[in-house]
Amino acid sequence: MKFVTGVAVAVAVSFATLSIASGEDASHAAAANAALCPADNGGLILPRGFCATVFADVEGAPRHIAVAADGTVYLNAAVRQGKAADGPVVGLKDTNGDGRADIVVRFGGDVPGGTGIFLYKDWLYVESRGQIIRYPRKDGEVALQGAPETILKDLPIDGNHTARSFAIDAQGNLFVDLGSATNSCQQDDRVKESPGLDPCEELKTRAGIWRYDANKTDQVFSENERYATGIRNAVGVAFDAAGRGYATQHGRDQLYENWPKFYNSEQGSELPAEELVLLQEGGDYGWPYCYFDGTQGKRVLAPEYGGDGKAVGQCADKLPPVAAFPAHWGPNDVKIYDATQFPQAYRGGAFIAFHGSWNRSFGPQAGYNVVFQPLADGKAAGGYMVFADGFRSGKDGVDHRPTGLAVGPDGSLYIADDAAGRVWRITYRG
Repeated sequence: MKFVTGVAVAVAVSFATLSIASGEDASHAAAANAALCPADNGGLILPRGFCATVFADVEGAPRHIAVAADGTVYLNAAVRQGKAADGPVVGLKDTNGDGRADIVVRFGGDVPGGTGIFLYKDWLYVESRGQIIRYPRKDGEVALQGAPETILKDLPIDGNHTARSFAIDAQGNLFVDLGSATNSCQQDDRVKESPGLDPCEELKTRAGIWRYDANKTDQVFSENERYATGIRNAVGVAFDAAGRGYATQHGRDQLYENWPKFYNSEQGSELPAEELVLLQEGGDYGWPYCYFDGTQGKRVLAPEYGGDGKAVGQCADKLPPVAAFPAHWGPNDVKIYDATQFPQAYRGGAFIAFHGSWNRSFGPQAGYNVVFQPLADGKAAGGYMVFADGFRSGKDGVDHRPTGLAVGPDGSLYIADDAAGRVWRITYRG
């Protein structure tokens, strides 16, 4: 699918464009040169000048990542049913500088694992099935021993999209994603030609971003803290150096399967676009009434609410994305690159981990990569590029699915895979 150029729509560019155009000197590669670079880049395909090592292989399904100022890496990595473990949180440390973790510990006991994880002040915040808890942490500590405190509880966990990603801004505001419980707020979820509920009562407690205080314990979820609405499932939330908040949006499913009188199989695979949105307090991004059509470059009315693939209606007033990406790729994390190790062209832009599709009705499944989207002043600054690929090679008898990202204190990029439990560390060597 080729997106039209225009408002908030990104177009793929080649691997080489950003790295060649940057004109960086070799000083930014100094830290990366200390690590060995395997010839196969840990199985990944990267732009020229970049190097990947397999940082760790862990038991379970690592979701999001947090990296401390001392280089300790933390994963929210629930262990699959029937497997023994010492907890859902994994601490990793590379003590000899070879790009691989030589300390691997688990903690958290029988606390359920989840998706979100974040370091703020002297605490490690972890999402754990309907709540967000935090562990006290001292500099240099890998396995955290203190009892956790509850920051936020009673988050809704019914229906679809129960992964709770979150981020904390510089002011201590805790922003939490609550994905929708349904696909498109139909009277009968995912049933052919079932009309949409209007109003969609689900929006009171789902399909948006909620804001809380990261410094306050024992907060209880309520409708009143909703910050933004109409975001079907924002598995990635991040802030840039200027304090702007971004979120990814998983587009809805089953346009063709449920509404074949308006869409053919190919359209069902190519619509709707996945999105990167700029968060605004009180902002409405359209779900379930609207979806973003990357070919037309605009939000259009969903068929559950009278749309036919062309009508705009109430969607004219919904906020557009910053950038749009191919349908069903599944954006599961986003990180703004605010470090200096990578070339200048990457600074201030967004890395997005795409989990990969499962529901493209026409042609092969797609995604399973990490892309880079240039940004400037809260807007797309050109098209996206596929930065890291090769996850779905089937090498070693397994597929890898990117799901978490983090930027280390030295500017290295970490990628987590929840299909095979692998974590990569990417550095720039020049």
